[in-house]
Amino acid sequence: MQIKDIIKKVKQIEIRTKKKSEATLMGQYHSAFKGQGMTFSEVRPYQFGDEIRRIDWNKTARFREPFVKVMEEERELTMMLLVDISASMDYGTKTQLKREFVAEIAASLGFSAAGNNDKVGLILFADKVYKVIPPKKGRKHILAIISTILTADYVPAESKIDMALEYMMSVFKKRSMLFMFSDFEDEYDVKMLRVASRKHQLLGMRIFDDKDVEIPDVGYTLFQDSETGKQIWANTSSARWRYEFAEKQKQKVKNLEEDFENSSAKLMNINTGEDYSKFLYQYFRKR
Repeated sequence: MQIKDIIKKVKQIEIRTKKKSEATLMGQYHSAFKGQGMTFSEVRPYQFGDEIRRIDWNKTARFREPFVKVMEEERELTMMLLVDISASMDYGTKTQLKREFVAEIAASLGFSAAGNNDKVGLILFADKVYKVIPPKKGRKHILAIISTILTADYVPAESKIDMALEYMMSVFKKRSMLFMFSDFEDEYDVKMLRVASRKHQLLGMRIFDDKDVEIPDVGYTLFQDSETGKQIWANTSSARWRYEFAEKQKQKVKNLEEDFENSSAKLMNINTGEDYSKFLYQYFRKR
């Protein structure tokens, strides 16, 4: 992809997603993520209805009239986008490649966070962490993240989501919102999911294509795993073969959903080209 094409693509994504985030997501985002605690703001004279536990006893004793501490919500949050750049994510049979779809969803989340004055960071991973963009604020920073997702070299290697989560926890100590984008085709350590969701707020976003779950009848076909290079011939004309493949994929997704639920984390299954904003809206609303 040439530089002018990248700039054009990023601009198109910005226009689409800013409208979407401002129209449907930003209000729900603000309501969902109200902050992580309270911080001291000022001391003022007691007013009828103030909570007794807010009384500043030192100042009350000194001035011989009641004063209370005014607390403000700690509003600033950190959003981390963890994006799988294994080769299976550079694929798509519909209107978009998975990587383009991820870039668009990440943009919607990023602009929602930017509108709330929150920081956004990025981790690209596959079999290891390949790139980290530290959390910052602002429109230009979000555009840089979108461009990075679009132009990354997608790696022919199995993705290790537990390794990415472990890296996240070792480097970023502050509790954050984690949005992990992957097709979750590879194995992972369930224990790491549990540990990560205890420390951070974790939402897994499984991005899939129709052909990930069902194979059409195209006769004898040679399939190659884009990550491992493993090849296998299959008779897709066999209704039994297609049925068993689809059932195996359904079971894999069911196991994934159970692992996330048992880890107190959330999971979304989103087909490329699908209206992802309704999923995010519902997620923020339930928060």
